[in-house]
Amino acid sequence: MKFHKNLIFRVHAVQRMFSRNISEIEVHEVLKNGDVIEEYLEDKPYPSCLIFCHVKSRPLHIVTAINNEEKITIIITVYEPDPHLWENDFKKRRKT
Repeated sequence: MKFHKNLIFRVHAVQRMFSRNISEIEVHEVLKNGDVIEEYLEDKPYPSCLIFCHVKSRPLHIVTAINNEEKITIIITVYEPDPHLWENDFKKRRKT
């Protein structure tokens, strides 16, 4: 999935970034160096994906949607993955 340089941060993402002490610089780091670990190509109105990256030894997940027509990446939410829900590499969900 190709990310565009033009970013839009949803209100939800900004609120979560603030409450979780995640900076815009860290979001850019995840987009630049992260791995797409899940794709949701059927999401509407735009396909979306879940990206993982360690930033300063902190695991981060970002959910983005991609508007290819307008060349915009939309940041939907940002969070530290819960180790109880994710495998040790934070790339696969634990089986329940």
